Amino acid sequence: MSCHLRARLALALVIGAAGAIPAPASETRRAPRSYTIEQFMDTTAVRDASFSPDETRLLFSSNVTGVFNAYSVPVAGGAPTALTSSTTDSTYAVSYFRGDERILFTRDQAGNELNHLYVRERDGAERDLTPGAKLKAIFAGWAPEGEAFYVLTSERDPKFFDLYRYDARSYERALVFKNEGGYELGAISDDGRWLAFSKPRSTSESDLYLWDARKAEMKRLSPENAPAEYSPEDFDRESRHLYYLTNDGGEFARVRRYDLGSGAHEDVETADWDVMYTRFSRHGRYRVTGINEDARTVIRLHDTRTGRPLPLPPLPAGDITSVVISPSETRMAFYASSDRSPSNLYVHAFGDKEPRRLTDTLSKQIDPEDLVDSSVVRFKSFDAMPIPNVLFEPHQAAADSKAPALVWVHGGPGGQTRKGYSALIQYLVNHGYVVLGINNRGSSGYGRTFYTADDRKHGREPLWDCVEAKKYLSSLPYVDKDRIGIIGGSYGGYMTLAALTLKPEEFAVGVDLFGISNWVRTLESIPPWWESQRLALYKEIGDPVKDKEMLLAVSPLFHAQEVKRPLMVLQGANDPRVIRAESDDIVAAVRARGVPVEYVVFADEGHGFTKKKNQIEGYRAILQFLDTHLRGAGAARKAS
Repeated sequence: MSCHLRARLALALVIGAAGAIPAPASETRRAPRSYTIEQFMDTTAVRDASFSPDETRLLFSSNVTGVFNAYSVPVAGGAPTALTSSTTDSTYAVSYFRGDERILFTRDQAGNELNHLYVRERDGAERDLTPGAKLKAIFAGWAPEGEAFYVLTSERDPKFFDLYRYDARSYERALVFKNEGGYELGAISDDGRWLAFSKPRSTSESDLYLWDARKAEMKRLSPENAPAEYSPEDFDRESRHLYYLTNDGGEFARVRRYDLGSGAHEDVETADWDVMYTRFSRHGRYRVTGINEDARTVIRLHDTRTGRPLPLPPLPAGDITSVVISPSETRMAFYASSDRSPSNLYVHAFGDKEPRRLTDTLSKQIDPEDLVDSSVVRFKSFDAMPIPNVLFEPHQAAADSKAPALVWVHGGPGGQTRKGYSALIQYLVNHGYVVLGINNRGSSGYGRTFYTADDRKHGREPLWDCVEAKKYLSSLPYVDKDRIGIIGGSYGGYMTLAALTLKPEEFAVGVDLFGISNWVRTLESIPPWWESQRLALYKEIGDPVKDKEMLLAVSPLFHAQEVKRPLMVLQGANDPRVIRAESDDIVAAVRARGVPVEYVVFADEGHGFTKKKNQIEGYRAILQFLDTHLRGAGAARKAS
């Protein structure tokens, strides 16, 4: 993934003509079966993939029990086996060991994001490899033969991550790199000599660095103050070249490489969109590249022996993500999802006609025909800038039965609304709501100029794009122009609050999921492990000291008296990014004005809700709120 997709507050094709004719309502309508939130959440979320040493099983993560845990599944197909059994804290699989079936996994505490790295021994015993209070640990990769692995931890200094090398048998460790300069690790060479780092200067500009462990020297590889991003991706297996991404000299990120011997740079791969990542298989036979092509990921697989792309069989329609090549380089695992199908884990043996699906995640109670496919549409904003969006149109919406609608704002601010399955979006659409997932200016995936168009303009131009999105929805023949609300999480939650305070007449309701109400406080309370990004965020959004007046002017909390429309707020009590006070204060201020406010706090969640019981409660409450305050009190019904 390129560095600009990691840099911001991070807290998934039918293309309409830009700003031209609205997408038409379908001529043929069907009456979909209406599903409960319990039925939608009976769907299983899966993620992560690692081959066992003998390649007979795949390690992955699943929330089938309601809480994420680690599982393994035979590559030949069959029932998954649970390897961890947490009932409280989300647990995510990381990797099999190279020589046996021990596994690494990560877990935090009630959503506080202070992840530790654990090992599950062959007898099932679990051991914390990174013990200690208030530290965060990140797995950073394997040594080539699996004799050791690398781990980043913030134990020495909570602001920066040092790199350690752990012995795979004894778990004894040695310090590899003491990070005192806010560097972000990107890649480690197989010979252990080279470490590649990026260092952000802003959320759209960064530098590329190379550390020589033999000489204990750091060298900047990118030009000084280049107005571009650089993201180190991988070294080739011979440790001769560093492959990296950059948009230097252009709009989109491309693949380049640096020759460690000669010091020469050269282009390797380009696309008409941002390259998201590129990396090598275990022994270097293949290089996998992901491209962010208009709100979906397209995969390229290169055979390094021939230099040519490797033909792939027809893959499931939709987004292909998390591609992993097996140690023998004879097969690959990946996830595929679409608007009407959640992610499923697949395995494909090179040479076979088609891949094998290993999971079946959509609830058996839901007919995919009752769900909807999205389309990518564009409208021209107030200044004629084309704004891309992902539009979900309910089956039951029609010109003679106009539907309420929502502008859905992603997190970030530099995130992206993407095509793919969302249980909450499909739940709302299934119950008759049109959803327009806006990629307002500042979103990733549409070029550097678009990405930087929101810098120091938050609460203004990006918000005005949302107002234009409302106008676009109003132009659709099947949308009720008087019943359009706004919804979003994290930065999208901020946009919701900004809309209700800075543009109080525009939207009929707002649903804020853990959104920012006071920029000064949020920027002052950035988690310590974000230190390398802190100044970059100040450049993007504003400095809480130098730009305090500007930030207060666009902070919803200080304009709460302007709110006229019903508001719903959802918050995780342990959120380290947007702390609970952000929601507590705006709720209290709006309630003091006598405006209807509903507030839901989850004691065991952080930034985002990972437990099914909380998702069920929260999503049901959202629909009930919308049915009451957007669909209309006269038509309110109890959400089942």
